[in-house]
Amino acid sequence: MAYLRKEKQTVEIDYALKKVWAAIPEVLTSLEWTVEQTDDAAHHMRVKTKAGFMSYSSTLTIDGVSVDEKTSRVTVKAETPVTTITSIADFGRTKERIQLFFEALAAKLNSRKKS
Repeated sequence: MAYLRKEKQTVEIDYALKKVWAAIPEVLTSLEWTVEQTDDAAHHMRVKTKAGFMSYSSTLTIDGVSVDEKTSRVTVKAETPVTTITSIADFGRTKERIQLFFEALAAKLNSRKKS
């Protein structure tokens, strides 16, 4: 029997939404994740991660909104299909993939600040 393991995380970032949204495709390329759908006007993106050993790929939905001129809010929702067997080896992987995305995004934005 298969079901979806779902996670969600929202982070406020001290960068304008324009800079954050421009950095996201570079982050996804560095993680080797595939963009399935994008709407730049609505700041909405659907992404597929790579599958791992004994785990399926996750589908991430990334949404960005501007809080003010210098702050943006990014929400990532992730879903990973699991079965009774793969759920044992996959415990926490969905949340780890969200964390990995935010860490890579922070690194990219911070490297741009230094340059």
